[in-house]
Amino acid sequence: MVLTLYPFQIMKIFVADRISPLGVDFLKKQEGFEVIEAYGSSEQEVAEIAKDAAAIIVRSDTQITPEVISGSTKLKVIGRAGVGVDNINLEAATEKGIIVMNTPGGNTIATAELTFTHMLCGTRAIVRGATSMRDGKWERKQLKGAELRDKTLAVLGLGRIGAEVAKRAQAFEMRVIAFDPYLTDDRAKEMDLEKVELDQAFVDADYLTVHMPLTEQTRGMVDSVAFSKMKDGVRVFNCARGGIINEDALLDALRSGKVSAAGLDVYEEEPLPEDHPFRNEENLILTPHLGASTAEAQESVGVEIAEAVAEVLQGGRIRNAINMPSIDPKDLDSLRPYLDLCHRLGAFARQAAKGSVESIKITYFGGIVDFDCVPLTRAVQKGWLSGVVGDEGVNDVNAPFKIKDLGIKVETVKSSESIDYSELIEVLTTASDGDQRSVRGSLLGKGNDPRIVEVDGQAIEVRPVDTLLVVRNVDKPGIVGKLGTMLGDCSVNIANMSLSRADEGESALTIFELDDEPPVHALQAIEQDPDIQEARVSRQG
Repeated sequence: MVLTLYPFQIMKIFVADRISPLGVDFLKKQEGFEVIEAYGSSEQEVAEIAKDAAAIIVRSDTQITPEVISGSTKLKVIGRAGVGVDNINLEAATEKGIIVMNTPGGNTIATAELTFTHMLCGTRAIVRGATSMRDGKWERKQLKGAELRDKTLAVLGLGRIGAEVAKRAQAFEMRVIAFDPYLTDDRAKEMDLEKVELDQAFVDADYLTVHMPLTEQTRGMVDSVAFSKMKDGVRVFNCARGGIINEDALLDALRSGKVSAAGLDVYEEEPLPEDHPFRNEENLILTPHLGASTAEAQESVGVEIAEAVAEVLQGGRIRNAINMPSIDPKDLDSLRPYLDLCHRLGAFARQAAKGSVESIKITYFGGIVDFDCVPLTRAVQKGWLSGVVGDEGVNDVNAPFKIKDLGIKVETVKSSESIDYSELIEVLTTASDGDQRSVRGSLLGKGNDPRIVEVDGQAIEVRPVDTLLVVRNVDKPGIVGKLGTMLGDCSVNIANMSLSRADEGESALTIFELDDEPPVHALQAIEQDPDIQEARVSRQG
């Protein structure tokens, strides 16, 4: 997705929560930006400032609600200096085509180290020992701990942070097992750990740590049923997101002795209420959401999100977007010539389809299959939607969701089939009555010129210019001349044309590249000619 930066246009960047001063200074030094720092603003003040902001940067305090998003007229990107985006309404942002970005790498080490600190404090009575020493006590015999060596650590979620925790546990000679639906066997083998199912993680764990996002699937994942499957004396830790561990179930497990020690940095409600029963549990270590609270992490995420937001507004690459795929710059350079072709293939396919379309199948052939084709798929979807919702209302962010809202299923395939082109893209539509239409396109020549090279199985070569006249006619002499005369009579110039037929005497396909769109009466006259089976204008611009 490329955002155009118009000359001399000043774009407002609203920094709603405090980030590293280095990040703010970076933004202020960029040409074309006005940086508004308004920390601690009320919901009404946030909505007012956001009305004409091109970007909003937050941490965890400011809530970006549907009302804030709907009231903004220029908003292109929301950046979160941190990992979670719980305080940003992702659905509303996506629907409006606003990119939501975070900084997943900036606080990785800080959070991993805090997790391990909790594990160590849950193994040795560090906190109680320090407190009792200040009280003048010497509780050496009472404060017996354990060792991490040879214990089994179950890591739920092996993303960046989970992987760093696993590495540290292995350094302590722990056996590490991991549950993650997206963890491949090769990745598990590479990390020298064991991939297990969730129930097995619960059963085998001496220590259990959570490193997953909070979703409908993970909310309450560690509940009373999960605790009942665990060993007596298990130790449990959560420095990821409050709500993944059911707090009532954890409290019962601590009091019953099922859980011998636990450590939490995150909670279902933050700040943790003063009267919360967790505060009275001696074998529970609590910290006030300190995961990213190191000088290094704060500086890192602040600078990283500032640079990422600036890059988007300046028309550069998109990094760490939550609601659209991030694209490697090298891949983007290679794919860029295909983006316009895919947009035009999508538009052509929609206008060629008959009846209510139920599915779109996009197939990639040739060398292009070695790339991440998600940007191309989104370009096809944007092209399809361009005549439905208008280009102003659709972009790379919301195109897949708007297609889904129309009830259309999109399938993508990377084919190894031999073809006559170095790369080829096919868009196949299927209507509710089973009618199928297809269009194929490629880039030809050194200039990477886009071409439609096949329509409904018939080979043809036509440039997908802004206005095409697509005609199916009886294969007989004089048809092309007749069509040329009819277009000439209404002063429509034919820039180019291409002919195709399956076999002699069967229906022929003719596609005209036009400088202008024919008037309605001319198109009606063409359609009513007895030798014309189908005629339509396909708008590609």
